[in-house]
Amino acid sequence: MLLAALAIIAGFIVLVWSADRFVEGAAATAKHAGMPTLLIGMVIVGFGTSAPEMVVSAIAALDGSPGLALGNAYGSNIANTGLILGLSALLIPLTVHSKIVRKELPLLLAITLLSGAFLWNDKLERWEGIILLLGFFALIGWSIFSALRGKGDQLEGEVAGELEEHSMPLGRAIFWVVAGLILLIISSRMLVWGAVSIAESLGVSDLIIGLTIVALGTSLPELAATIVAARKGEHDIAIGNVVGSNMFNLLAVVGIAGTIAPMSSVPPEVLSRDWPMVIGLTIALFIFAYGFRGQGRINRWEGAALLTAYLVYTGYLISTITKAAL
Repeated sequence: MLLAALAIIAGFIVLVWSADRFVEGAAATAKHAGMPTLLIGMVIVGFGTSAPEMVVSAIAALDGSPGLALGNAYGSNIANTGLILGLSALLIPLTVHSKIVRKELPLLLAITLLSGAFLWNDKLERWEGIILLLGFFALIGWSIFSALRGKGDQLEGEVAGELEEHSMPLGRAIFWVVAGLILLIISSRMLVWGAVSIAESLGVSDLIIGLTIVALGTSLPELAATIVAARKGEHDIAIGNVVGSNMFNLLAVVGIAGTIAPMSSVPPEVLSRDWPMVIGLTIALFIFAYGFRGQGRINRWEGAALLTAYLVYTGYLISTITKAAL
């Protein structure tokens, strides 16, 4: 068990570091290729920040642990909304200026409802995974369309500032894309092996480990990026990163798991405990950030509510792990 714990710790460290290098390299490469700034922010950076979840999901499914992949997807969304946005808004209230981010909020709500509908029969079949992946590619297409038509959006200016701050020569950018991806795969393999070993040692399901340890670890890149963006006053990047990552998780991460390793029996607690938490936080985010009568804003009280919901939910999961271990 000690070796498994060390594999998880080392996997997390390399995963977070390599994901950051991969995103910076991909964004810089796209900029050198002449890609529009807003398109880089919506597609390249959005895809890159969800890369840890995608790679972990694929490896977990290939290793015969689709529950870990499912837990990673749902747990990451819960951590993104409850922990990351909740903590960020508690520190610095977040205001939504971007029209594109506002359009993404109801889309995220619809995708969350769709993902729950696919699990309603306690199964995740291959054709459902394929539909989710097709939805992911449709989302990429919509993002490209929105980015090309959204010139002058507040989000564009914030992304341009970030690209300027993290600019690098083309050769170095390509190197970090390749090296970052390789390290992502290696660290994800370590993480999945360690997580499955810990789950077996404690006598808990890989779903629980995916919802807690793995989800928190793969969400660390978003946590760092969101808090830094909020402190810089880049509120649309802070919220947009989380909204985009949540959509990618539900479509690509769950889709990958379902396509590679369909689940003939989804644990009942997913529908009774985990998906209700995901949809509840998504509805709260939609209500707080959409701005029905003006500008959307997540204030400190709302941030505290999101963070409290996350802590209560995670505390319950930890108590489940503790009881199983005793």
